[in-house]
Amino acid sequence: MLKRMFVAPDPGRTRLRFASRAVLGIALAVAVCGLAGHSLVAAITGGLAALLALFTVTDSTVRAQAATTALLPVVGFPVLALAAGLHDVPVARDVAFLAVMGAGVYARRWGPRGHSLGVFAFMMFFATQFLHTVPAQLPELYAAVLLSLCASSAVRFAAWCYERRLPPPVIPAAPAGTGLARTTTRQAIQAVTGGAFALAVGQVLSDERWYWAVGATWWVFVNTASSGETLVRGFRRVLGTVIGIALGLVVAVPLHGAPVPSAIIVAISVFGIFYTAAVSYTWMMLAVTVMAGVLYGLLGVLNPALLALRVAETGVGALGAALAVLLVLPVTTHATTNAWIQRALRCVHTCTAEAAARLAGSETADPAPRVAELEQLLGKVRLSLAPLVHPLSPLRARKERARQVLLLLDDCARQVRGLASIAADPEASHDDRLAAACWRVEVAVEALTAPAQGARGREVRPAAVPQGAVVEPALAHLHGLEKALAELADPLHSPTRTPLIGA
Repeated sequence: MLKRMFVAPDPGRTRLRFASRAVLGIALAVAVCGLAGHSLVAAITGGLAALLALFTVTDSTVRAQAATTALLPVVGFPVLALAAGLHDVPVARDVAFLAVMGAGVYARRWGPRGHSLGVFAFMMFFATQFLHTVPAQLPELYAAVLLSLCASSAVRFAAWCYERRLPPPVIPAAPAGTGLARTTTRQAIQAVTGGAFALAVGQVLSDERWYWAVGATWWVFVNTASSGETLVRGFRRVLGTVIGIALGLVVAVPLHGAPVPSAIIVAISVFGIFYTAAVSYTWMMLAVTVMAGVLYGLLGVLNPALLALRVAETGVGALGAALAVLLVLPVTTHATTNAWIQRALRCVHTCTAEAAARLAGSETADPAPRVAELEQLLGKVRLSLAPLVHPLSPLRARKERARQVLLLLDDCARQVRGLASIAADPEASHDDRLAAACWRVEVAVEALTAPAQGARGREVRPAAVPQGAVVEPALAHLHGLEKALAELADPLHSPTRTPLIGA
């Protein structure tokens, strides 16, 4: 876990810039709220709004990101009003909370914007429970949220918009489907079911901090697409919370709410949340837990018993998510893995075809966008295979095969990136053997992705390269790609084993 955090690659220092900008944006938002004379509760609400805007808004273009940010209050303000109005009506409040939870998960069907708005709506309801918001506080909270979003947007879209110099990311579309065949629909029902369990048991543990359990269930469902992913995420959330509580006892409790050191710890925690999110959910949750502990210290309610209660509520929330994904309309890891691996393999072929066309002289062919899409798809594959490669997975044979698949797919990506970089060179040589190699790649992909035995007869072995022969760089990458695809056939489709993907 330590290695994943500190040794994980950070091309272009994107994670470093992402985290640094978040600290500046949130600090400016809180400072503006303070200068405007807002209370501590309003400043915390504004800081949370800025954090969510900087963290969850991930549209593919800067313009779309700005539009989504502008829509956040449109969704958040009615939810704030609803939650504050129902503060003293427990049954109606609980029903409304679960409804917002289900709608927030279902909104993921509309892509990054739906995801961002769904998260913001849920967290606005959550914040009212955290801060015990009442209707009389709403005007101040609205003003704080607007000021904070303006401040964080000034940092993100004006002062430090590094995305303008980067190619827009390719965001893979969610798997198609209608009704209960749509993953987001099934997960929305699961989230409401798990949230109801967490809410009921959480209130038994504490009639004041029950919302921690519901929040834990919610965040376990975020960015997951199968039962296995949800279970692994729940485990990592509990682990991160436990470690964060232990650290909070050493760091947060002794501060006794002192403003300056508390602000420093919060800033470090914010950096940790943003910097580690892409590589370790456990580390991210550790940072979130420490930050929450310091905020409770500022509110004057922090003590060791409260931190212990947070662990218990988090465990209840994770258990609620686990029961829901296992018992209510489960989305199997097998089906999700199959879909993402096949899409990644087809993208490998598309990248190869685009690069070969570029090398053949086509001015319209451009493999770069497809390479970016392949990286995104491989990220989805890693996420879907995480349950199989988890250290606690009891399926040793499948764990080893899943690791082999990941290594070979990473090898495919390296070969494709190398081929695309050569294709971008206008002086690259055009070898006549490229067309034949690309045809073999196409057939290999068809053999790996076709259902059952449909493409077995067309399986093609990689071309033999004489030892010591000088091979053009582009052709060398194609030969490497052929070899990796040929080796993938065994872990994916070996007739003597249960397939990792497929039927």
